[in-house]
Amino acid sequence: MADPMMSRASELVGLLFQAHPWHGVATFAAPDVLQVYVELVPTDPVKYEIDKLSGHLKLDRPQRFSSLCPTVYGFLPQTYCGDSVAARCAERTGATHIEGDHDPLDVCILSEKTIVHGNFLARARAIGGLRMVDGEEADDKIIAVLEADLAYGGFQDIGDCPRALVERLEHYFLSYKQRPGASANHKVRIAEVYDRAEALEVIARSQADYRARFGAPEDRLGELRRLLTTP
Repeated sequence: MADPMMSRASELVGLLFQAHPWHGVATFAAPDVLQVYVELVPTDPVKYEIDKLSGHLKLDRPQRFSSLCPTVYGFLPQTYCGDSVAARCAERTGATHIEGDHDPLDVCILSEKTIVHGNFLARARAIGGLRMVDGEEADDKIIAVLEADLAYGGFQDIGDCPRALVERLEHYFLSYKQRPGASANHKVRIAEVYDRAEALEVIARSQADYRARFGAPEDRLGELRRLLTTP
């Protein structure tokens, strides 16, 4: 039975404070629907990313080169790329010394619509992903479609997506950090393009990594209550 005091505390927190996009928003809006916090859109000439401490969207840096992210781009709340995500990368690729990148799980959203700015939550469905290895870090990119999108919303799996769109994403992530004329000392590779089932596996692992790193979100109000009432 729900604790009435805890329910009221949860209601008051929701009324008084905006949720942190990483820690205060659920990963799924429904069993099949992801909640993605959008940081970047394809027309952004600068790179925005979440400030992990405050939850505000911050300007990270101008885009270094002319290549712009080809899709709406953000992350899944309450996910973290840690040991479990890294272990899956090592298992699937045979690579060793792999670590998670210690960030929330990245998501690319396909949509026919022109979206002009970030800093919002979008409902999307996973159809696959890119297993990107950045140096020795697992840096997966989930590929999703905007819910009810007229052009892409019917896609169910990565096989429904035109190969050219996947190649465009691969090219961007393989090249956006590379300076023209520079030697490729920092190795970035796409080790695998995977399907929806594997994308859901990676998401589940990133949720487990989040709980291992930050604890269970549902326990936080109780912990706060104990801290406030302890003499």
